[in-house]
Formats: sequence, structure tokens, C-alpha cells
Amino acid sequence: MSFSDTAVPLYLQIADLMRRRIARGLWKHGEKLPSLEALMAEFGVARVTVRQAVDLLAREGLVSPQRGKGTFVTGTPPQRRWQREWQTVHASVDALAQAFQDTRPRIVTINESLSEAPLHADDGTPAERYVYMRRVHSEHDEPYCVIEIYLDEAIFRTAPERYRSEAVIPLLAQRGQGGIAQARQVLTIGNADMDVARLLNMHVGDAVAEVRRVFTDRDRRVIYLAHVTYRGELFRLEMDLAPPQRP
Repeated sequence: MSFSDTAVPLYLQIADLMRRRIARGLWKHGEKLPSLEALMAEFGVARVTVRQAVDLLAREGLVSPQRGKGTFVTGTPPQRRWQREWQTVHASVDALAQAFQDTRPRIVTINESLSEAPLHADDGTPAERYVYMRRVHSEHDEPYCVIEIYLDEAIFRTAPERYRSEAVIPLLAQRGQGGIAQARQVLTIGNADMDVARLLNMHVGDAVAEVRRVFTDRDRRVIYLAHVTYRGELFRLEMDLAPPQRP
């Protein structure tokens, strides 16, 4: 078995793999874990590395080493419920706005004089200026995503205090003419860098889901560009597949 070549210590990567086995029920409560020798052979690491991983899980209350008997599963990782937004990744803008409706984001960075946004050629026509905001969204004090937003400055100036303190998408969805005419988003899977890991309480290299959203008005002017990074283990995508076409 190979592990990622990142700055994350090897024992943390092994502990995460073992934690997920417990969470999925592959190692059940009360069950004895494979021996240190078996784990060393499976993971291809030294005894001290496996011991460090087991010690970490023991401190978390997930396993209990018993002298002369082995290590037993004594707990399960906390189950996090799916966020409403995560279930509507490919839904309508109205559904997305509803998911964000009660969110009170924590702003990490705001620059109200940024002049450009990293747009692609097919995104649409750029606005004259954009306001940049970087935010962390949490629920029950647990951070679940980081959002980088480029908002048309002219729209931001219509209600600056609300755009500073509230979720942006519900506010845009409430606008009439000059609001959202077209919306598009792209999902990719990546890994957390040091900054994202710090903001979302993750390990460097952990899986993340990245969503790039572009909203344009009726003149195809880009009024909103966002790059959203979600914790990978809390992200779920559901979609209906069309049945095969019959002749």
C-alpha cells in the first residue's frame, strides 16, 4: 500500500485510514484489530509508525490496546450529518439560495478595491470592478467550507453591510433585473493545502471537493464568481441518471 507524498506525517495518514475503517464498520466495535506485525506488513511501514497511529486512535477513544491480548475497537468516529447545500450541488439557484439562507459566514479576507477576477474566456463579460471576499462557512461551530468570492462591485455597493455579513447567493437571488440570469458550476476533487487545512480543521493532503460557480446577468456580464472548497468526507453528490434510450 502506498501513501501520499505530502508533508503529512505517515502515522497520521495510517491513523486516518484506520479511522475510516472503523467508521465504515470494517472493524466493528469490540473487534480485535490485526496484529502490529500484520499492519506493518499491510502498510509497509515500521513498527513505531503503526504504534504512533494506534496511540493516536487510543487517545481519541476509538481503540484500546490491552497488554497481552491485542488492540480492540472501543468507539466510533462522530457521525457528521449532511449539510443541506451539499445535497443540492446540481439543483436550481433557488434551492442553493435556500440552503445558504440562514448561514452567517465568517469573513477571513475582504478587499473592496480589487479590479480584476480570474475569469475564463467562456465565463462571460467581466464587470468593471469586483469586490473580493474570502469566507469560512460553519454549522454548529464546525467549519465545512471555504469560499472565495468575486462580486460585481456595483452590486456590492447597493447593500455593502448585508453583503459583508450575510451569504451572497440568497441576496443575489432576491434581485430582479440585473440579478442572476444564468448560473453554471463545475465540481472537481482535490487535496487540502496547508491554508485550507488550517481553516477547515483538516490534515494537509486530505480530500476536498472544489466547486467553481459563475453567475451572469441578462447581458452575460459576470456578476459573481466563487471557488468553494468543501471537506471531502462531508460532501455528497446525488443525481438522477436518465434511462437508456430505446429504439
